[in-house]
Amino acid sequence: MATKTGKEEKTCPHCGGPYDEKAVAAALMTCPACGYHYRMEPPERIASIADPESFVEFSANLRSLNPIDLSGYEEKLSEAEAKAQMKDAVVTGTCTIEGKPLILGLMSFQFMGGSMGSVVGEKVSRALLKGAEERLPVLIYTTSGGARMQEGIFSLMQMAKTSSAAAELDKAGVPFFIVLCDPTTGGVTASFAMLADVIMAEPGALIGFAGPRVIEGTIRQSLPEGFQRAEFQLEKGFVDTIVPRRDQRRIISTLIDLHRS
Repeated sequence: MATKTGKEEKTCPHCGGPYDEKAVAAALMTCPACGYHYRMEPPERIASIADPESFVEFSANLRSLNPIDLSGYEEKLSEAEAKAQMKDAVVTGTCTIEGKPLILGLMSFQFMGGSMGSVVGEKVSRALLKGAEERLPVLIYTTSGGARMQEGIFSLMQMAKTSSAAAELDKAGVPFFIVLCDPTTGGVTASFAMLADVIMAEPGALIGFAGPRVIEGTIRQSLPEGFQRAEFQLEKGFVDTIVPRRDQRRIISTLIDLHRS
């Protein structure tokens, strides 16, 4: 929408209402009018979910290399690091929620579309294995376009690696929770994101393997309204529940209590 000054006024993509930055931030990056969930970055999520000053990062210094010597990949990594203010597409650490300790992982779509390369796979695996070893629940917020193809077969190997780590957590009898955020697709959906004890989703999140355009191009058919959105996936049994941001801290605290042995 253009204003009188000729500048484009930002509006909510769902209801078309005006975008008030302060009001949206106060509502945990959701539209105060309709509840539309904007994408949220790890620092904002930590502030909204963890007890104040309880988050302690681990595996912080891991950085991606260029395992298949792809031209220009180092430059893309540097650009992504500057844009997202992160060393890779996931942050992991320990924290407490209402005084209850857990392992927390948070993915960022700003860092190369949240793609899962060797570092993301390693950090997620370490988080899951640390949960198994220390008997701490693990909670991961996912948002990803899938495997990072700039790393070739090394990125695809992370699907098996993270799935194996999730199996170790399950074997130890330690609860694993996932919150699927917009979007969660590709190799992340096809691996650890679907292996949790409770799979939650944020309202309206795109969740699937291949994107809608790819599927329509393959089957040469139009897809139903809302295909692959969280509400559609809940109806089809692909996710367990949809939890708005305002309720996530309370719900996760309750889940930790319910899964205590």
